[in-house]
Amino acid sequence: MARARPASRPSRPRSSWRRRFVLLLKVLAGIAILALGALVIAIYIARAQLPSFESLKSSPNGQMIRVHAADGSVIVSMGPSFGEWLSYGQIPAVMRDATVAVEDRRFRSHLGVDPVGIARSVKVRFDRGRWTQGGSTITQQLARNVFLNNQKKFGRKFREWILAFALERKFSKDQILELYLNKVYYGGGAYGIDAASRKFFGHGADRLSLAEAAVIAGLVKAPSNYSPTADAEAAMGRAGVVLKTMAETGVISAGEAADADVQGLKLAPEPKQNSVRYFTDWALPQLDTLIDETEAPLEVWTTLDLSMQRDADAAIRANAPAGAQGALVSLDRDGAVKAMVGGKDYVSSIYNRATQAVRQPGSAFKLFVYLAALEAGHKPEDSIVDEPVTIDGWSPRNDSRRNSGAVSLRTAFAYSLNTVAAKLGQEVGFTTVADMARRFGITTTVNTHPSMVLGTSEVRVIDMTRAFASVASKGVAVTPYGITRVTANGQTIYTHEVDRSHVLVAPYVAAEMTDLLQTAVNTGTGRAAQIGRPVAGKTGTTSSSKDGWFLGFSSGITTGVWMGRDDAKPISGLHGGTAPARAWAAFMKPATANRPIEQFETQVTLPEWQLEPDEESYFGQPDNGQMMVDENGNPIEPGGVPDMPSDAPAGEPIPRPDADPSDQAPPVPQQQLNQDWIDRVTGRDAPRRDPAAPQPRAPQRDWSRESSRDRFQDDRPTQ
Repeated sequence: MARARPASRPSRPRSSWRRRFVLLLKVLAGIAILALGALVIAIYIARAQLPSFESLKSSPNGQMIRVHAADGSVIVSMGPSFGEWLSYGQIPAVMRDATVAVEDRRFRSHLGVDPVGIARSVKVRFDRGRWTQGGSTITQQLARNVFLNNQKKFGRKFREWILAFALERKFSKDQILELYLNKVYYGGGAYGIDAASRKFFGHGADRLSLAEAAVIAGLVKAPSNYSPTADAEAAMGRAGVVLKTMAETGVISAGEAADADVQGLKLAPEPKQNSVRYFTDWALPQLDTLIDETEAPLEVWTTLDLSMQRDADAAIRANAPAGAQGALVSLDRDGAVKAMVGGKDYVSSIYNRATQAVRQPGSAFKLFVYLAALEAGHKPEDSIVDEPVTIDGWSPRNDSRRNSGAVSLRTAFAYSLNTVAAKLGQEVGFTTVADMARRFGITTTVNTHPSMVLGTSEVRVIDMTRAFASVASKGVAVTPYGITRVTANGQTIYTHEVDRSHVLVAPYVAAEMTDLLQTAVNTGTGRAAQIGRPVAGKTGTTSSSKDGWFLGFSSGITTGVWMGRDDAKPISGLHGGTAPARAWAAFMKPATANRPIEQFETQVTLPEWQLEPDEESYFGQPDNGQMMVDENGNPIEPGGVPDMPSDAPAGEPIPRPDADPSDQAPPVPQQQLNQDWIDRVTGRDAPRRDPAAPQPRAPQRDWSRESSRDRFQDDRPTQ
């Protein structure tokens, strides 16, 4: 009789694994049920707390903001639009359809948050490596605009989802769209479609055409980028995208989209603005991070000095070459922005070249090269050989196309010798120079190729000005700020506090750098910036005269000036020592007129007079240090040399009495300098002291000579 085979039993490990998996599923399901329940409760609590539809209609379209200058006068008023509230039925169908098509084509079907839109934005994020497409619905945008702010934090996003679900539970789709179209911001201070229509087209929104509706609907994504008054081409291009989307979604036909004459639209004339808007456009967005108040009217008190702003505007307009733009930033010793000019005309271009544009600084970047060298132990009077040098196949050359042999660091900086800057950069390390630039507030990418010492990395005007201000502040970091105080309903809700605790370099390093900068203005490439009181500064010129810079400080004010074309084309005759230096001086003379004259805490030691350095300094020639390399730092063959005046001393040009010293012709190579004539030009022909008479002693520095690189290592930003 056959023995019955025992029934097979599942292995214990497998049974244990199944039990654990089932248990995990149950736990997850329980958590999901609890989370869903909590979400539903939160939604209905939010729904109960929402204002009524009539209350939301009567609330102001945005927040009223009055901006005050330093003297208390109101310079800009921004706030609720003066457009009329349009009911859903009064809003043209083309406006409703255009908005839904381009902002939220699934608006009529989702519950407030669109999972499909979120998934699509996440996919685009992974495909392109950055967030380029948002997943917010119209309801979410309404919740954010009315109840929240624009901070990109998960907590704010979660509250936005809750409010979006609550809005959908309380109001109909038509009511939500009505609220949205009457409250959303369209740029230029216009809230709601009626205000936008009146601002851009000069009539109410109830008469919007298809083309006009497409333009306004396209503004929501980026009001400043697509504003018709700021960039008509970008606005029309965006309107074309809106029309194409409307055709794809079927709200208009392809023929109607083609017949919409976007290019033929006539814009309403823009009210006259002035350059203070460059400042307010930079300062006001900072309110989102400074305060949480989004409803109460605000009074914003700023650092802007209206007199200095007018002088800055006039200096840029008067000195910027034809076809070129100019930018200026002026900081007080604590970082307060006293003046800011982002271009020659705000009405024609709202692009702020002082804070947004990135351009090569040329030899002005040598500030960081010499700071690194001084911190490493060099002194201004140290000797270094000006000689041909090749680094990794790159051979920089001086503008004079010759070398002067042994020179001091002070001489090399004053005359902007490229070979010396290259040797210093190689000695201290190009990474160290880049680190110094970042330490002093350069926020753009700094390359570490050898040519970087001549300013081939792009920077912002405000960042470079900040760096020079930190040198003027004896090595303590200076952070630009524009808002001093904010009040709401008479109560102060924000007050700026200046932080003086961040030390960048030792005081003696900053003093030695000031020594070099002062010599560059007194005897070197920045002579056009002299204003009758102590000035420390540096010129900068990029290849083919594409950019001209002058940055410097005097009597507690630091100012940076840049000039160039927006398309980066060369500008004949533009050098740092010409138009930018003249504009700097034209601004700084009245800016410092009512301030006491301040001597720097270092004596100006003039360069060795027996030396034959780069002649541009004696004759006031501009700083052409970067003229001899292209954008990649490769050498450029110099052009021809103009003829010299016949009345110059043997082999030397002489400046015309009525000409700016920075505009003189380049010197002829291999010429011999007449020492007596040089002494007359530089004032060295004054009676000499009796050698036997007692000589005044220079003040002795009592700062520690130890390297601040060791003492302030933690202050360096990481790479």
